[in-house]
Amino acid sequence: MNLVWKLLRQHISVPQFIGFFFANLFGMFIVLFGFQFYQDVLPVFTAEDSFMKADYLIVSKRIGTGSTISGRSTSFTSAETADVKAQPFISRLGTFTSNEYKVYATMGVSGTQVLNSEIFLESVPDEFVDAPLADWKYEEGSHEVPIILPRTYINMYNFGFAQSRSLPKISDGLVGMIDFKLFIHGNGHEEDFTGRVIGFSNRLNTILVPKAFMDWSNGYFAPNNQSNPTRLIVEVKNPADEAVTKYVDQKGYEIETDKLNAEKTTYFLRLIVMLVMGIGLVISLLSFYILMLSIYLLVQKNASKLENLLLIGYSPSRVSRPYQLLTLALNVAVLLIAWLLLWMVRNYYMDVIFTFYPEMEEGNMLPAIIVGILLLLIVTVFNLYAIRRKVIRIWQRKD
Repeated sequence: MNLVWKLLRQHISVPQFIGFFFANLFGMFIVLFGFQFYQDVLPVFTAEDSFMKADYLIVSKRIGTGSTISGRSTSFTSAETADVKAQPFISRLGTFTSNEYKVYATMGVSGTQVLNSEIFLESVPDEFVDAPLADWKYEEGSHEVPIILPRTYINMYNFGFAQSRSLPKISDGLVGMIDFKLFIHGNGHEEDFTGRVIGFSNRLNTILVPKAFMDWSNGYFAPNNQSNPTRLIVEVKNPADEAVTKYVDQKGYEIETDKLNAEKTTYFLRLIVMLVMGIGLVISLLSFYILMLSIYLLVQKNASKLENLLLIGYSPSRVSRPYQLLTLALNVAVLLIAWLLLWMVRNYYMDVIFTFYPEMEEGNMLPAIIVGILLLLIVTVFNLYAIRRKVIRIWQRKD
């Protein structure tokens, strides 16, 4: 082994191996960065609402100049609701129920008042709310009401009050810090309730309360008022089905969610990442080719000496082992440094992401680690096989 190493060192071209090292490092980093960045950023566009499944869509009537002039109602009649429910792409349908009374609310965090205004409440059938029954339950007579707040409320606090007044930011795990009060009056009654915030919704722009509370409060505070729903919540079999879009456009409805736009954004994000990773793979392949060319040149320059080693009893495995170890050491060094660079870059861009999306989970570098190991195994196995094959050819030539 020492003799082979001595022969190997005589013809090593340092500039060639330095060129391979940095080219391979650049290509490997681009591949790992593209894959890791895609995994880290994807939840920003595709994060599902914690309380509504992905296949739930919120449908309302489109409001525009034409509908205003024609006096078209924005509420759904029983016939219109039945027509939507009868569509073959609809699995389930529910209606939004709004409060028919006056509601005044205050919201505070750590003693700082964030909201002080008249609001309106809504509810949907409980089967459309993906929350534990113990949390999403109201019993008549209780003055504590579980509520789900729009994500915009907490964003307003995090990027307005908290940032300007050095207050703690609120995430999903710190909802207990929110002090929410409801003051309701109607039909000669006045009551105050404590809102127990159980989480935030990305897809709702109103405050959601249990259906049981809405039915009781409407009957108690506004027994003589009843209006048709202005929004429907539907479960579709396939959100990407073209029939959904055609029906909604034909009826003049609209889907009150950015899910379709998010899917388009995700598609372009995936396309860009694939292009970046493709460029990285091309660079990596070129660098691997440079490495193999360098190793082949080394073997060729030492061909006569290697033949002598083989003649005196050295096996092809022992002769090729130094070249294989050199290749493996270079590949491992490239991968470790690429991981280190990715870790530093990821810390920077994740800080930026958390500034705008503090509720997002941090994740980890496991995707990049797995991809890096797979690339290392594939490339190294190919390199080792190619080197051994070259040495065997020299060995066969001596015969």
